[in-house]
Amino acid sequence: MKSIINREPSQTMYDYRDFVSKYTVPTVSHEIGQWCVYPDFKEIEKYTGVLKPTNFEIFRETLVENNMGDQAEDFLMASGKLQVLCYKVDIEAALRTPGFAGFHLLQLHDFPGQGSALVGILNPFFESKGYVTPEEFRMFCSETVPLARMQKVIYTNNESFKAEIEMAHFGAKPLDKALVISRIINTSAQTIFKDSTTVEEIKIGNCIPVGSVSMDLSGITIPQKLTLEVSVKNTQFKNSWDFWIYPAKNKIKTGDVLITEKLGKNAEDVLKKGGSVLLLTYGSVGKEKGAQIAIGFSSIFWNTAWTNNQAPHTLGILCDPKHPLFSDFPTEYHSNWQWWDPVSHSQAMILDGFPANLKPLIQPIDTWFENRRLALVFEAKTNGGKLMVCSIDLKEKIDERSVSKQLMASLMNYMNSQSFKPQIEVDISKVRGLMANKR
Repeated sequence: MKSIINREPSQTMYDYRDFVSKYTVPTVSHEIGQWCVYPDFKEIEKYTGVLKPTNFEIFRETLVENNMGDQAEDFLMASGKLQVLCYKVDIEAALRTPGFAGFHLLQLHDFPGQGSALVGILNPFFESKGYVTPEEFRMFCSETVPLARMQKVIYTNNESFKAEIEMAHFGAKPLDKALVISRIINTSAQTIFKDSTTVEEIKIGNCIPVGSVSMDLSGITIPQKLTLEVSVKNTQFKNSWDFWIYPAKNKIKTGDVLITEKLGKNAEDVLKKGGSVLLLTYGSVGKEKGAQIAIGFSSIFWNTAWTNNQAPHTLGILCDPKHPLFSDFPTEYHSNWQWWDPVSHSQAMILDGFPANLKPLIQPIDTWFENRRLALVFEAKTNGGKLMVCSIDLKEKIDERSVSKQLMASLMNYMNSQSFKPQIEVDISKVRGLMANKR
């Protein structure tokens, strides 16, 4: 949890020069990453020899017992996207480090032993798991990698996006007259910015400056994700980084929604009249109802069984980007860097005893050794009204946290719309039972 991925909002400025510069001998990093992914139960049938995947069979059984058997593939894909993201930042930090002699991963495939270390982008049979292609992985792990130094990836539209472009080139020979092309692309694949620089010679080495990118963001009025792409013309060398823009002046319209931190008489009265209530449970989730689960942005390191339950205990989040909750909050179905602030200011809620068909709107993926049904946000019918329960901190210093503020705005817009019609009935006592202070 103290690693830079969990400790600080995303940026690509840091490297390991302070450590490497202490030594006059070549320094090679050992087994970087070890970021985990959820088990792929499709592998079970591949064990046709002496070894049997009894571990996976146990994990699948507990997932089914906790009413999430139909989510196994979604957990695999969403956690896999986060795993690749974590490997990308580790490898790029190494490539940005002057004088670094090299790095190596534990391995590209899973290690079934020692508690099931699912650290590979390939399965034990050296087969793809489906969430990253060889071409995508080579964008940041190859003999030649474009790199961008960015102080942050979250912006408001009264700022300018800036990036310094570098090359890490360890090919057989220098690149002569390399045309480095920088583009900024929106989610519709439209290029909204383009620049190019001809570099007479890219020598063998790293930290080689090849240009910069700067773009005013004032013309962007709605929250959105953009992508910086840097490539070298007539080569396969290309890399990309997502970043997000949010309105600097963003007003949250609470409308007719009662926002409360406890289910007291006022909330009950609103519900009984068929009204809408947003219950914010951050800071009050019970010890055995989720407070014991440490959520970080990163995936699990190695596994929780062999690391004395080392935090974080989760493998990112899963959501449905087409759900109207996210109409004003651009997201994919998996963790990406815009989720850093909401996730870093959250508590998990365990939905044991809740209806089996209740699916969280924002769902942390638990360690496969526990397979608890977790939620950060869920909705329900209760006491005659409509209830939204959220264990993300959407209050503290919200004006300084543009992502979480936008999430709150999108949440309010949804709850005040005709789309807010929870379908699953939940007894209010179940919701109250999530909190250490029941009232």
